[in-house]
Amino acid sequence: MSNQSLRTPAKTAVEQCMDLSPGESFVVVTDKKRQAIGEALYRVAEEITDEAAIVRYPVGAQHGEEPPEPVGEAMSGADVVLAPTTKSLSHTTARMEATDSGTRAATLPGITDGVFLMGLNADYETIREECASVLEQVEQADEIRVTSPQGTDITMTVSEREWREDTGIVHQPGDFSNLPAGEVFVSPESGTGTVVVDGTMMPHGELTGEQTVRFEVEEGFITQIDDDEIRAQIETAAEDVGDAAYNLAELGIGTNIAVSELVGSVLLDEKAGGTVHLAIGDNHAIGGEVEAPLHLDGILREPTVFADGSQIALPDSEI
Repeated sequence: MSNQSLRTPAKTAVEQCMDLSPGESFVVVTDKKRQAIGEALYRVAEEITDEAAIVRYPVGAQHGEEPPEPVGEAMSGADVVLAPTTKSLSHTTARMEATDSGTRAATLPGITDGVFLMGLNADYETIREECASVLEQVEQADEIRVTSPQGTDITMTVSEREWREDTGIVHQPGDFSNLPAGEVFVSPESGTGTVVVDGTMMPHGELTGEQTVRFEVEEGFITQIDDDEIRAQIETAAEDVGDAAYNLAELGIGTNIAVSELVGSVLLDEKAGGTVHLAIGDNHAIGGEVEAPLHLDGILREPTVFADGSQIALPDSEI
């Protein structure tokens, strides 16, 4: 894909989403596999500010793995950071320390040229309105239940954990978002039940036909999972961090109604309006207390969500 074709979504990210201004310091964090997108973002930014830089580091082994220390220092030292990387930096201490210090940051984990073009072609003011509608329905609830025709039935305790919005509008110091954006999410305190993923889950991408991934949850930890590859990832992480690798990390509700189909990219698919995703592993960067070198999202196509027993209205979706 030509560099010129990446310019339009790059301008949306730098100008509309991040609101980069002259004189602000700007850093792109990327790796070899995502360098074309990183360079497109850098070229737009350097037209706005003389304080633009691009940092490249080797592809990580897991989503949620910490980057090299100099990368973290570059992130914390910038006013604005965009991170198109193969492995996610969203749930890392480096990202959290950067935004805690006032950096406006957006991560684009696993971004591809196609997802970049599709996902940044959206009305982010509408996405912000959808986020507000979902948040209003769930933010006071102590308990969330999710069911689906495929067999999901899990009840999660939220209690004092803070719900967060991923709107794509990153204009204030310390703001953080994924791009493409569009979700309302929380790190549950606990949960018990069955999850049947029928949408997208890495390393498989989009699940098709009768393919699903099923896991059982007891008191906030995954106790069984029927997929050998995903189980192996968790077991590998558990060698370093123990039970933290089995943590039920996140409940997210997609609010991006511009996403009309799943494409096999977790970054985009988890934002699809009306879907739900549940994650395994790290949650310390989203309001939880568990640190682990992985964060695995599984997306449900046809969820029903109840907040303290009342069914909520999910964004319209054609998924």
